[in-house]
Amino acid sequence: MTRVKRGTVTKKRHKRVLKAAKGFWGQRNNIFQRAKETLLRAMAAAFKGRKLKKRDMRGLFISRISAATKSHGLSYSRFIAGLKKAQVMLNRKMLSQLAICEPEAFGQLVKMARQ
Repeated sequence: MTRVKRGTVTKKRHKRVLKAAKGFWGQRNNIFQRAKETLLRAMAAAFKGRKLKKRDMRGLFISRISAATKSHGLSYSRFIAGLKKAQVMLNRKMLSQLAICEPEAFGQLVKMARQ
């Protein structure tokens, strides 16, 4: 069986990991083994962060809508329940954008939710 030299493949993999670990502190950016384990943790945290970001944004939208509805003298829960009864199918992101950018249109939605 012929001999297979794998130095180029290993070097390429090491370069890829070390390039991704650029900016890490101490040995974590220039020693392959330290960089690899730190990078695995960083990638796991990034994956988790992408999921948590959606939760955080929904909370932000809800607090914006709540503040806008309170200024119109209505609670958030009654506003959402009123919109569901009126069959207005707008998500919380769009409602928060309306509350910020188009206060008049949001006021009309509040009137619809009251009825």
